[in-house]
Amino acid sequence: MDAKPVPTASPTLEHVAQVAGVSRATVSRVINNVRNVDPQLAEAVRAAVEQTGYVPNQAARSLVTRRTNSVALVVSEGEHRSVPVSDPFVGRIFTDPFFGRIVSGLFSVLRPRAVNLVLMFVETDEMRRQLLGYLRQGHVDGVLLVSSHEQDPLPRMLTESGLPAVLSERPSGELRISYVDSPQRAGAALAAEHLARRGCRHVATISGPLDMPAGRDRLDGFRDEMAKYGYAHIPAVEGYFTQDSGSAAMARLLDEYPEIDGVFAANDLMALGAVTVLHERGRRIPEDTAVVGFDDSHAALLCRPPLTTVHQPVEKMAAEMARLLLDRIDRPDLPVATAIFDPTLVVRASA
Repeated sequence: MDAKPVPTASPTLEHVAQVAGVSRATVSRVINNVRNVDPQLAEAVRAAVEQTGYVPNQAARSLVTRRTNSVALVVSEGEHRSVPVSDPFVGRIFTDPFFGRIVSGLFSVLRPRAVNLVLMFVETDEMRRQLLGYLRQGHVDGVLLVSSHEQDPLPRMLTESGLPAVLSERPSGELRISYVDSPQRAGAALAAEHLARRGCRHVATISGPLDMPAGRDRLDGFRDEMAKYGYAHIPAVEGYFTQDSGSAAMARLLDEYPEIDGVFAANDLMALGAVTVLHERGRRIPEDTAVVGFDDSHAALLCRPPLTTVHQPVEKMAAEMARLLLDRIDRPDLPVATAIFDPTLVVRASA
């Protein structure tokens, strides 16, 4: 098909239809993401949109579709948490490589669908009430919720409001909400098995916050697996999933148990902090003390030596969150769904 001349005036739906060689109605259906359009016609329309520089009128489009083509990524922190007040919530989020991997995975699905991502943080009951008011006003089509504290009321508030939502991990209690998760206990068991098979005899762990399901599950999974190998006592110090807390925990463990020859840190940032202290104390890694982390984040590669760690496919998990939410927005009658991603152990030089 010969390309039609590009109109010189501000492009409209009619201009796009002329260039694509289709009807105005077909252009409208493609732009509004109506799915039952012939793929070849849809591709012709998308090419014409790019050629003409047409920009949809979002206000008019929303009137037709009753959609904003935006979803909210809500990161929620419980008010009653063990993390020190001196460690600001938002600051921790933006310095944690785990969060960047979530955003990357979400964009891999949302960007091709031309869906915008609105980032929101909530820490207090007042902020949660404000958020619910914002959501009920229809500013976004759905919510991707990252909430890791079991006492956080926001998952239940969302389900009771009827808003389309997907949670980043298994909810506490019986909530009818879709979620994506990875078996935390199974991942920690992989770390335990590796240290035991290395022949480590004096093993300790730096747990995550014990008011978070992931923190408790990783601690319990590690201890349970070590018990299968005959380790009756596993010293543990609670950390807060930050590098500084990993350093402080490692220093305390070495002071109390100087014979430690194996350490499992419940995330890579804490493992990085632990490795720093081990170096400062003159410990060779892994010859004197083997170290295993959790997440397989960028911090694992920054570590020296590179960190053996439990891999969670965070980008794939986040992408699935986005897909589940978009499906629920398109079909509100869909039943709640779950997606579980198995962890694997990535062996590097630290253990």
